[in-house]
This record gives sequence, structure tokens and C-alpha cells, in this order.
Amino acid sequence: MHTSGPAFSALHRLRRKRKPPRVKDPLDDILLKFLTAQRVVEERFLQMEERRMQRDMELEDRRMQLEQRRMELEREHEYRMFTIFAQMVNALRHGGSMQNLGLDLSQAFSQSSGQASGTGGAPSSASTSKDGSSRVVQHQSKSLPNGLRNVVPDAELNPTFQQPEPSIYLSKRGNEINNFCGIIQEGYVSYHADKHDEDKNPNGIINLGTSENKLCFDLLSKRLMQTDMFQIDPPLLQYPDWKGHQFLRVEVGRFLTYYCKAPVLLKPDNIVVVNGCGSLFSSLSAVLCDPGDRILLPTPYYGVIKNDIFLYSTVKPLLVHLESKVTDGDTRPFQLTVGKLEKSMQIAQLQGTRVKAMILTNPHNPLGDCYSATEMKEFLEFAKRYKLHVIVDEVYMLTVFGDVGSFHSVLGFDKLPDPERTHVMWGISKDFAASGIRVGTLYTENTDVISALGQLSYFHGVPGPTQHMVAQLLRDRDWINQVFLSTNRARLKTAHKCIANELTAMGIPFLNRHAGLYIWADFRKYLKSPTFEEEAKLWKRLLNNKILLTCGETFGCCEPGWFRIVFADKTYRLQLGMHRLRKVLEEQDSEIQSIEKGPNSDSENTTKTAEDVTEVGVQPAPPDPALDGLIGLLRQQIRSTDWLQRNTAEQFAQENPEVYEVFCKLAEK
Repeated sequence: MHTSGPAFSALHRLRRKRKPPRVKDPLDDILLKFLTAQRVVEERFLQMEERRMQRDMELEDRRMQLEQRRMELEREHEYRMFTIFAQMVNALRHGGSMQNLGLDLSQAFSQSSGQASGTGGAPSSASTSKDGSSRVVQHQSKSLPNGLRNVVPDAELNPTFQQPEPSIYLSKRGNEINNFCGIIQEGYVSYHADKHDEDKNPNGIINLGTSENKLCFDLLSKRLMQTDMFQIDPPLLQYPDWKGHQFLRVEVGRFLTYYCKAPVLLKPDNIVVVNGCGSLFSSLSAVLCDPGDRILLPTPYYGVIKNDIFLYSTVKPLLVHLESKVTDGDTRPFQLTVGKLEKSMQIAQLQGTRVKAMILTNPHNPLGDCYSATEMKEFLEFAKRYKLHVIVDEVYMLTVFGDVGSFHSVLGFDKLPDPERTHVMWGISKDFAASGIRVGTLYTENTDVISALGQLSYFHGVPGPTQHMVAQLLRDRDWINQVFLSTNRARLKTAHKCIANELTAMGIPFLNRHAGLYIWADFRKYLKSPTFEEEAKLWKRLLNNKILLTCGETFGCCEPGWFRIVFADKTYRLQLGMHRLRKVLEEQDSEIQSIEKGPNSDSENTTKTAEDVTEVGVQPAPPDPALDGLIGLLRQQIRSTDWLQRNTAEQFAQENPEVYEVFCKLAEK
């Protein structure tokens, strides 16, 4: 075996060497060349496909840029058109000559055209008054009518403050959140840096701008110091149900059932408790809306709502602008009606805007109105037709110091039009003068909304000992009815009367309401021109003189010059604050008088807005129905970007003969 192995191996190698070479098949070369050519063709095809896709992407980007530019030009076109008509109507209202009107229009058009073409332009145009003196005609972008304000972006309506430079340490979203600020935040920071104190800082800022009840701290602190409030059981130190401890939700249900006059006991499982109503607004906007959706919000509104719904969820309000002038069957200034809601929804649908919800505040902040039961039912029926969620903010439901029966909670209705889309908020901040405890509650019969809010409530939980304290407070019905509510209402009534008397003495119009912690006052006659820029200047001047108010622009008001004054404070602070206010307004009025230098100045801001507006001043001139009709038409027609293209003179004359006749008469003059 060992000797034959090597011999066999050598023989095998010899045979392999003798094996004839394999003949190369010409088909192999052909196949190799074919495969090589195929690979080259495929690579070339892939390159061409990549270039085509890149070219398509570039074309799509170019198309989007052109579309964006077209939309910008359309907005600029609308702005120029409205500016021209606004200048015309303004001149006609104030008795200006047609020659001066032509000058105003010419300057307005040339200025607007310069802005549209990128050549810039001054923010105002000079014109000549009847007495020959020069005056400044401000652009009307700050007091646009309802229809146009729904078209113009918010940034164009609120350029009051310069935005800070973006931080390199923040994300794009972080910078957006950081820059989302305004007068409310600026005033609040200034106040906390320089608070008034009778002994330590008598020259500090008097805060009549933050809606906070400072009248009943003595009552509340005494109740919270009683022994039943202090309890530290193990469950209170552990992670709770994020929707709130069961014992607290039971007490909230009983409390709301009693004070809202609910027909049946409200179930604890339908209640969520979080750290304040601001957290509820934020969480509800996240679970009810997608980024970019809109929430219908009548103006003026509580200013921080805009922050609450946007900062986390990038949801924006669709504003329903209400005006102080009482028209079209209204019974009070700034009255919300179903017709106004319908009009806003129709505009949103034409623009392709997604509206998912509506916010109603009752009693109202800042107006102080209480919606009647009939009005609330009509609003809820409207929302049902459009399948809108309704967030009803009733945080001031016990802060009614006039006719207590004027408030009607929607939880007191026998049947809701759409219970699955009706969500009612309440908290202890306002009604119990406890804004620092941070407890807000929501009642809804929608189990999906409850479940989703439960997920987010992890980020907005209330400490266990605080939940025990609030449950004890809500359970003590005798103390609430016999001690707190009666005293609180009496003190609110006295404080309201103090501010109302001061405003009446100064001849300042205001809405005489008896709910909430504030008065909605008309400072329009103290503006040097009817613009939000002048409103902001007046607000800043007040702050520099150590008096903090909140101006109307922060509440989305469409009329410059309205301010909210919070009266729920001690008498000596109210008197000192009103003394400072009077001094600033007298100086402001003196400066305005020196600028006007004659009896022909605009007096529109001193006119009475309604019978229930307390005022000492000039009575309004009778309105011109022709001009009012023209303005009303403009409000409707300017909403459409291609209005001029679709409406020729012949079409306009056929569809609107009366208005066309008025317009022709004005043009002939």
C-alpha cells in the first residue's frame, strides 16, 4: 500500500499533462461581449433615469416657488386694492375734497406698488387735510374688516415687535417657540422684575393686566391652613392615575353637578384633572387637531389661548372678528352670532382651510359677557353641522357678581346636540382666587378623548398632596356658599364700582358687565392715529409709568385702542393705578390736541359704541348708508384673490346694481 501510492500519483500527473488542450468556443467571446454591452446599457439607462428624476425634482421645486410667488403677489394685490378703497372711504367719511382724495389714492397706489415690486416704501403716506396742514395717513392693515383679516397672514397683522435673532443653540422649532412672544409676556416679565409693594417698593408696577383675583387671599389661606388639608398618605406619594386620583375626580363631578345644575350626576370616569386650564388647551389641540389645522376662535379672546394651542401642536386659531359697532340685529357690542360663525366657516372652506374645533369662553374674557342658554345651544348646533369639537371654557362660572342667574353652563342642558364633541373646562384659578395651585379639569363624554388626554396628562400631573387639598376644598360646600362666594362677590362688586367710577369721571367708554375680573375699556380717543402701532406705544407708555394693562391686539381685537383693566385688587392699589393711568392719558390727550390744532380733526374714536357702553363724549355723526354698503361689499369681495379678474364692470353692474350706482356717483364726484 505504501509503495503503490507515489507511483499512482506520478502516473496520474503524467496523464494530465498528456491531456489535449480544450478548444476555445467562439460563442464564449460573443456571450461575454453581449453581457458587457448589456451592463453598459443598463448603467447608462440608470444614469439617464437619475438625471430625469433630478430634473423632475428641480422642475417641481421651481413650480412650488412660482406658486408661492403667485400667492404672494395675489396677497399684495389684495392689499393694494383694499388700501386704495380704504383711503377713498376714509377721505369721504371725513369730508375730504375729491382732489385730495385723488392725491391720497395716487400716493397709496404708488406706495403699494413699490412694496409689491420690492422697491420698498414708507409705512405711511402724506396727505393734506382740509385746513391745508399736513397729516399722516396710516395704512389700514391694522384695522382690516373681518373678511380680509381671514385672508392676510397673522405675521402681516401683528408686526408690532421686532423678533430676536435665531439662536444657534436651538432647533428651528426651538427658535419658533422662543420667538412666539408679545406684549403679554413682555408686560408679565417687567412686572415680576419690579412689583409694587406698599412698603418695600412703592414706586413699582401696579398690575391691572393679569387676570388674577387678589381680593380673597385671606379667606382662602385661612381655609387651607385647617388641619383637614394636611395629609401625606403613601398613595399621595406614589405615581397616580395620570387623569387624576379617583377621589378628586369624584369630588369634581359632584361639585360641577351642583354648581352647573347638571340634570344627572357627572361621572368621574368622564373627568380629567391636570395642572391648569392652559395644559388642557394644549393637550386638546394635540389630540383633536393635526399640525396646521385651525380652531375657530371669536375675538377678542383670552390672549394666551393662541400660545396654548400652538407651542406644542402648531395649531393656529381661525379668528372670527367681532366689532364694537352694534349692527345687523345685534343687541350689544362684540356680539357673537351663528351668522358670523357661518361666514367664517364658508371663507375657510373656500380657502381649503381645515377647521377641527371651536373655543367658546363663558363668562367671556375679556368682555365680561355671559352667553344665554339659547345662544349656547345655537352655537353647539352650528358646531354639530360642521362636525366641530367645541371646547367650552367655563373657568369664570362662579365669578359672577351681578345677576348670578345670567350664567348657564352647558353641563346644565338636558341634552347636548353633540355630546361626543363637547368638552367643558373649569379650574380653581379664577373662581377660588388660587391661580398658583394649578388645577384644571375637563368633562367630556368622549372616551377616546379621555384616553388620549390620559397619555398626555403624564406631562401635566398634579402633585398628590395638592389633589387631596383641592378635593377637601370642593367638598366643603358650607364654606363655599356661606363664606367664600358671598364675600368674594361683594368684594368684586365694590372693586368693579371703584374702577367704573374712575373711568366714568375720565370720560372713558367701557362695557358695563358684572362677570369676570376685568373691564373692557375704550381708549381709542387717546391714540394719535387708529393703528395698533399707536396702541402699542400707549401700552408701553403706561408700563413706563408703572401701570400694567393689557391692550386689545393681544386679544385679537380688530379695532385698535381697546384695553382690559383687571379690578380684582385692593382698593389702595386700584386708586394708585388709576391715578397713574389718568396722568398718562391726560399727557397723551394734550399731545394729541397740540398735533390736531383745530376742530376738524378725527373724532371717530370718541363715538358711542352701544347703549350699554358708559361714555362721556361727543355723540356720533349719522352714518352714510351708501358708504357703509360699499364697505360691506368690499369686505365680501376682497376675500377672493381673483375678484378683479372674475368681476368685470358689466358683471358687477348686473349683480350689484345698487352698489354699482353708488360707486359710479362717487367716482363722478
